[in-house]
Amino acid sequence: MHLEPHISFGPHPDLGVVAEVAVGNPHTEQVLRKYHFRQHPESGLYFLPRDAPYNRVLRAATGAARVLQDAGLSVATDPRLMVPPPVPQSPGTPARHAVPAQSLTALTAELHAVDRAMDAAEILQELLDEDFGAMGELEQLISATATWCERLDTDAGRELGSRLHTIANHVAFLGYRIADVEGDLAVMPEVIPADAPPLAATPARPYEDFLPRYGARAQAAVAASPHRPGHSPIPPSPVAAPPPPGPARTR
Repeated sequence: MHLEPHISFGPHPDLGVVAEVAVGNPHTEQVLRKYHFRQHPESGLYFLPRDAPYNRVLRAATGAARVLQDAGLSVATDPRLMVPPPVPQSPGTPARHAVPAQSLTALTAELHAVDRAMDAAEILQELLDEDFGAMGELEQLISATATWCERLDTDAGRELGSRLHTIANHVAFLGYRIADVEGDLAVMPEVIPADAPPLAATPARPYEDFLPRYGARAQAAVAASPHRPGHSPIPPSPVAAPPPPGPARTR
């Protein structure tokens, strides 16, 4: 027997992201309006503004779906909603592929279920993947924000752009450091002992145990500035240019 869902979320060629309600339900309409869906007067579909940012649309659809499921209704969601729009690129620049969004929280949860070092390495590899890895997306976002600041064509904008370019360089360098660890994990035969406590029950060591030389910098970061109370930016330190990437590993 085929059962139709009470509500379906998906893309529409004219209205953008829409919700189709199979059975009239005042609670459903109330939830959709809470998440900024509006009803189209002709089709009866509930839709979000076409110019709404992707992350806002995704939060609205998933938030409404979760509330409706908790109320006992069946919800269907088109997987195409998980694919973000492509980032505009300059002519001649290869476009970054639009692929389903990656959740760092989901990767962390996945880590709690693996026992082998090589499996932990694969999780780091997902983080570093050149097509959908979060590290590359973070570097791209910071670099784009730097360029945005420079387009203000002011001294403050250019100064902020310079700082952001330095941060993007730090992110790129961090990616190469993580890749080094991932490569070492991938060749380790070690397995977590059967009597080891769960990862969630293992207390994490404080960062001070690993980075004592950065203690003064951390204090300076939270100290008040005489020019900007409550904010004291750390002067950007020179970062060596990262080594050229080696051949990418695939899972």
